[in-house]
Amino acid sequence: MLLLIPGPVQTRPEVRAVMAEDIAPWDDDFRAEYAAMRPRIVKIAGGVEGRDVALPLPGCGHMMVEAAVRTFVPAGQKLLVVRNGQYADRLIRLATEAGRIPIPVRCPDTEPMTPEALQAALDANPDVTHVAVIVSETGTGVVNDPNILGPVIAKAGRRMICDAVSGFGALPFRLSEHPECDVVVFTSNKCLEGLPGFGFAVAPIERLEACKGNAGSWVMDLADVYKHAVVNGWGSFRFTPAVQSLRAFGIAMDLYEAEGGQPARLARYRRNADVLYDGLVALGFTPYLEKRHQGPIIVNVHQPRDPNWDFKRFITLMKGRGVLISNFWNTPEPTIRIAAIGAIEEKDIRFALAQIEATLAEMRIGQRAAA
Repeated sequence: MLLLIPGPVQTRPEVRAVMAEDIAPWDDDFRAEYAAMRPRIVKIAGGVEGRDVALPLPGCGHMMVEAAVRTFVPAGQKLLVVRNGQYADRLIRLATEAGRIPIPVRCPDTEPMTPEALQAALDANPDVTHVAVIVSETGTGVVNDPNILGPVIAKAGRRMICDAVSGFGALPFRLSEHPECDVVVFTSNKCLEGLPGFGFAVAPIERLEACKGNAGSWVMDLADVYKHAVVNGWGSFRFTPAVQSLRAFGIAMDLYEAEGGQPARLARYRRNADVLYDGLVALGFTPYLEKRHQGPIIVNVHQPRDPNWDFKRFITLMKGRGVLISNFWNTPEPTIRIAAIGAIEEKDIRFALAQIEATLAEMRIGQRAAA
C-alpha cells in the first residue's frame, strides 16, 4: 500500500524492522542508545549542544504543542496565534483549555502570513509576550515561514513558539539563528520518516530554567523533562515510553543523514509536490492554493463538481488500487489532500496520479467536472 497522508507517513523497511523486538526502556544499554539520540536531535533542529536541549515525550504533535504552550506561556497570559488554517484553530483550543488567552492573527487559509500583518498585530497587542507560528498548515498545504516571521517577532521583543510538526526536517529552520525562539516542536512520524509514538521539543536551556512551574501539568512540563534528565541522566525517562518507536526513530535519523539531511529531503519532497500539483491540474482538478503558495508537504485540490462524485467511494477505489490518501478534509469547502512526504519518490507520485485517473474514469467523472 502506498501511503500518501501527511502523517504517519510511508516508512522504509529498515525503520519498521526494529519494531519487532521487545525492549526494556530502563535497561542500561538502551539508556545509552537513547542518550546518544538527543544531541543528534538538537543538531537537526540547528541548535547548539550544551546551550539547547532535546526534550522527547511519548505522544502526538498536539501533545507537544500543548506542552510548549504550557511550559513557556504562564497561565492567564496572552499569545498571538498565526491563524490561516484548522491546525491553528486546534492550537487555539489547546491554549484556551490550558488557561492561556490566544489572540488569533487572521489571514486567508490560501496564503501565508505576511510580516506586515504580523507586525500590525504585535503593535495592536503590546501585552502579548509570545507568538505561536504553525509552519506548515497541514489542512491546506500553505507554509508560514519562521525565517520571515521570526525577525518580526524578535524586533518587537517577543518570543516565538514554533509548531514545526508537519514540516520539521524538510523546511529550513535553525534554532541557533532564532534567538527569539523559545521552542520548536515536531514528531517522529512526518518529514523525518519515523514511526508514530514520539514527539520532540528542542529549546534553549536558559529559557527552560526561566519557566519552571508554568505548566500546571506534570506530564506536559518540558522544564520538568529537562530537570529529570539533569538529575537522572540523559538516557532516563520519567514515564514508560513508546520505546520501539524511539529506536525506530534512531534508524530514521541514520537514513535522514545518509540522504543528505534537510536540503536533500526538501528537494525530494519539492519534486514530489510539483509533480503531484501539475499532474492533478492536468487531470482537471482545481488546486486549493496558487502554485506560488504551495508548500512541499501536501497538495490540496477542490473536490469535483459532478453528479457522479462520491468522496468515500473515491477513497475506497483508490485504496483498492494500492493508494491510501486522507479520507477527510480540513477546509471550509470539500477538498482532497494528498501528501508528498514520506519514503516516496517521483515514481510513486506518478503511480498515484495514474490510479487517480483510472478511478475518475471508473466513477465516470469528466475532466472538466473535476474543476
